[in-house]
Amino acid sequence: MTDPIADMLTRIRNAQLSHKKTVEIPFSKLKKVIVELLSREGYVGKVEESGETHPVLIVELKYNGKKPVIQSLKRESKPGHRVYLQKNDLPKILNDYGIAIISTSKGIMTNKEARAQGIGGEIICSVY
Repeated sequence: MTDPIADMLTRIRNAQLSHKKTVEIPFSKLKKVIVELLSREGYVGKVEESGETHPVLIVELKYNGKKPVIQSLKRESKPGHRVYLQKNDLPKILNDYGIAIISTSKGIMTNKEARAQGIGGEIICSVY
């Protein structure tokens, strides 16, 4: 697998399209931070770790009636084409109703947090 983050986003997208309650994602520290950030922002429910030999993240998906809370989940920076933005160029996703997840020198955070701290970084994905 060349892009595990894109795989994680695709698993979430596909599980929501088939109206699953939860989705299992192979564990990594980066994926855990990203999913916890999505949970904190209210796009997914609780996140649990399970499994001893092959650890997985179990992510609870959220819906508004029958529609998924996440309408769009897009990978921005890819392994073959990295996208780095300065603090002044950070995107406003859907007029700041959505979020962009940014990998900065101070950790992974949303575009709003990075703008408030005045730092740029690599844009991982956008969510709304």
